[in-house]
Amino acid sequence: ITLTPAFVVCYHINYNRLVKMVRMSVLADCLKTITNAEKRGKRQVLIRPSSKVIVKFLQCMQQHGYIGEFEIVDDHRSQKIVVELNGRLNKCGVISPRFDVPVNEVEKWIVNLLPSRQFGHIVLS
Repeated sequence: ITLTPAFVVCYHINYNRLVKMVRMSVLADCLKTITNAEKRGKRQVLIRPSSKVIVKFLQCMQQHGYIGEFEIVDDHRSQKIVVELNGRLNKCGVISPRFDVPVNEVEKWIVNLLPSRQFGHIVLS
């Protein structure tokens, strides 16, 4: 069977209609956006979409002094968050896939992930 160029074009058009990108991890997108804005030296960053997990994580970062104030903007959809950056953040991210970590192995993960004993935080969810 030989494929004609018309058939290939129709296949691509139908294929593009069926494929839709979805967000796998909203928290990972949020933290990557914050890290990129911090590297660029920005003072504010807009995070969308919002979730309860993101808000709790930002509260934890704010308590430890890594970010300033943040404001939740209600746009009648999935909300947005405007975060004030203060320049104290080096890197933040999500460990994916989610690993099962027994209580007796938490110290091993901390040693492997953080650069030193007095530096950084790990947040478990």
